[in-house]
Amino acid sequence: MDIPQPAVDVDGPKAPPTPTVTTPFGRVMAAMIASYVGGIVALAVPVSVLLTLKLVEMVGQDGVPLALGLITGCGAATGFFVNPIAGRISDRTQLRFGRRRTWILAGGLAGACALSAIWVTTEVWQIVILWCLVEIFIGFQMSVTGALMVDQVPAAKRGSISGALGLIVATGPLIGLAIITPLSGAAQWVVLAALTAIGALIAVSLLRESPLLQKPSPIGVRELLSSFWVSPRRHPAFAYAWMVKLFVGAVGAAGAYNGVFLLQRIGTTTEELASTVLGISVIFVGVGGTACLISGIVSDRLRVQKPFVMAGGFLGAGGLVVLAFADALPAVYLSTAISAVGAGIFLSVDTALSSRMLPRAETIGKDLGVMSLAGTIPASAIPFIAPLLLAIGGFTLLYLLLAVLGVIGGLLVMRLPDLGKEGDPRWAQLTVTR
Repeated sequence: MDIPQPAVDVDGPKAPPTPTVTTPFGRVMAAMIASYVGGIVALAVPVSVLLTLKLVEMVGQDGVPLALGLITGCGAATGFFVNPIAGRISDRTQLRFGRRRTWILAGGLAGACALSAIWVTTEVWQIVILWCLVEIFIGFQMSVTGALMVDQVPAAKRGSISGALGLIVATGPLIGLAIITPLSGAAQWVVLAALTAIGALIAVSLLRESPLLQKPSPIGVRELLSSFWVSPRRHPAFAYAWMVKLFVGAVGAAGAYNGVFLLQRIGTTTEELASTVLGISVIFVGVGGTACLISGIVSDRLRVQKPFVMAGGFLGAGGLVVLAFADALPAVYLSTAISAVGAGIFLSVDTALSSRMLPRAETIGKDLGVMSLAGTIPASAIPFIAPLLLAIGGFTLLYLLLAVLGVIGGLLVMRLPDLGKEGDPRWAQLTVTR
């Protein structure tokens, strides 16, 4: 890519000069929260409970790990390709409705339709196709929502809004589970889809944008392929931030198998599964949400981010170590509490940290899409690898290996510049000019 040599900026990239209309901070925060709630509900609740229950009916309990791995792995792999392209398309959209609002609305509504259709499937391959569509549409919505952080949120307030969004990542599944648990069958899927659509509608009603004023140049194949690439040699700080998200993200990818873990090791029945997952989610949200809100505020006030992100990776790994040896619900609850603190801290501060590492303001959406790949790769790869690891060493081997990756991610944070340290030769540089 042809990337100019920007001056060092301690707050990371600024929003591009157009569009000129911005949304007041309170409204943009509310809009991002609404969009995130809809997107997180659509992606997390089916993986936590509904897909497992659907597959138990379809292939039996013994066939769930392989089928679930196929579905979630294919869906995440699809998202791998969607996120950077979504950012690139959004960056270049000139519709009067707005370059971000257009794709938040389209992604949310289309994702809701695909989600509701999963209930009527009768074969695993049908779920695979529909889940890939959910990942595509919701991927557009979430990727574009993330670009609003740099578009319309002042750098000094990004830690606070990052903490709020991190809380949504934790509370979103709880909100969805609390609503769908009293329901059954088709009603669960339809209500979940409705929540997704409502989140997108609220978001676009709150946001204000003016259309992109400059007509973008035609995009070729080479430029499109560049949607998946930011040079680690030219932008080493971006590369390290990407790897942090990759390795710590592997800890979170373990959640896809929580339902199977409860069924097979803890002995939870299918009738108890939804309420048990809801109880675990309450712990996760209560502990993680508190850690998330406090971390974002404290990080902004202390003007430091690295210690928080590092602690998040280490604590997430510690929670998986406890889960690896858990054989009863009390140990699962303890593991959940430890992991929740780690996830809350990490989600609260990592988004603000990584937003400072973006190379250029003109390609915010695309660069955030590349950054989001780091979270997509574990979700893509681990479901394909997990059945083999489970066959070799069961859940103990699976969780311990993912914990090791979390520790590596925490250590990699040490190479990143903290607030005000950009340009210091002791840390990775935002841009290398030679």
